[in-house]
Amino acid sequence: MLYDFSQSACRKDTNAEKYTLREELFGTEDVQPVWVADMDIDTPDFVLNAVQKRVQHPIVGYEEVPASAFNAQRAWMSKTHGFECELEDMFYSHSVVASMHVAIEAFSQEGEGVIVQTPVYSPFFHSVLGLKRKLVKNPLKVDEKGLYTFDIEDLKSKITPTTKLLLLCSPHNPVGRVWKKEELEAILALCVEHNIVVFADEIHSDLVYAPHKHTVFASLSEEAKRLTLSAVGVGKTFNMAGFAMSSVIIQDEELRQRFKKAYDRVHFAQGSVLSHVAYEAAYKDGAKWLEDLKLHLHKNYEMLRAVCEKYPKLIKITPIEGTYLAWLDCRGMNLRDKKLREFFIQEAKLGLNAGISFGKEGSGFMRLNFAVSTQKMLEIIKKLDKALSLKLH
Repeated sequence: MLYDFSQSACRKDTNAEKYTLREELFGTEDVQPVWVADMDIDTPDFVLNAVQKRVQHPIVGYEEVPASAFNAQRAWMSKTHGFECELEDMFYSHSVVASMHVAIEAFSQEGEGVIVQTPVYSPFFHSVLGLKRKLVKNPLKVDEKGLYTFDIEDLKSKITPTTKLLLLCSPHNPVGRVWKKEELEAILALCVEHNIVVFADEIHSDLVYAPHKHTVFASLSEEAKRLTLSAVGVGKTFNMAGFAMSSVIIQDEELRQRFKKAYDRVHFAQGSVLSHVAYEAAYKDGAKWLEDLKLHLHKNYEMLRAVCEKYPKLIKITPIEGTYLAWLDCRGMNLRDKKLREFFIQEAKLGLNAGISFGKEGSGFMRLNFAVSTQKMLEIIKKLDKALSLKLH
């Protein structure tokens, strides 16, 4: 029996970021929000049931992250990705972005180089610049079919003795690539050669569509273990961002101690009691739900692809391998980025992320989150189809 994703709970009267910020971000509440990367799909019942059971105890005080929560994650990573780690390798974090900040502070000094591969999730470069590091941009290459790849030659040319850290987005947000093992090995070879630490943001690693398969960067070799921090969690996979819990896995002892010095200065503590329970339940009971979710998400993507293919002169959809974020090439509309954004707000009544926010390589693109119920997806398709039809004629 399949889980039913045809409808989802209404979020308009909650404090959901994607809805409450519409006026501020888009200048109107009359848009369907498809920007921030959480789902308009109900968080799984087995997660909520576990939390409700815990709330029956009348004290919600400080708690350590229970070993059982991280062990559930370890078992999931082993079964799903063939990746093995130990309990002592794991740090609690409330978010991947927070973990990234700690990594930048731990493994680089002001003025030293940190590599980002654009277009990419904007906190990658904002974190680097905010901490006064040198931003080393290694833009992805893209072919005529819209398939993105690493530019290894460009990367080689930009590494200097002061390049200390590479921020890897895998699977990639926003372009939807699931990097092949040999692609990651090319990155690894350069990082080993130049002793560059890799912060691997793998938060979308469970959201991969067949026949593609996620490769945990740290699993590539013993050398990869020596220089990798892996950031993973349940927020994207099970629509649990509101529980504010993820983990950082560091298998090398020296790397772990260097990270811990910066980590302890921030005082992350141990997070929320309810988050611990939710985290464990998701990893223990989520396999079937996720399998059904991915079928649903890919159907949504196919609906979106079909409407884009009706208007090839205006819009092209990037082939997707992972994530629930569609990268739309809108350069055929011949609109500047501001006008392109206005088109989606005013004509399509949709609130998307502007591609330019992911770096200048995103100019002319838009990012659309298709992790919604079937009902909402049909509304999105109808609005987009109508707006593109009017634009074409």
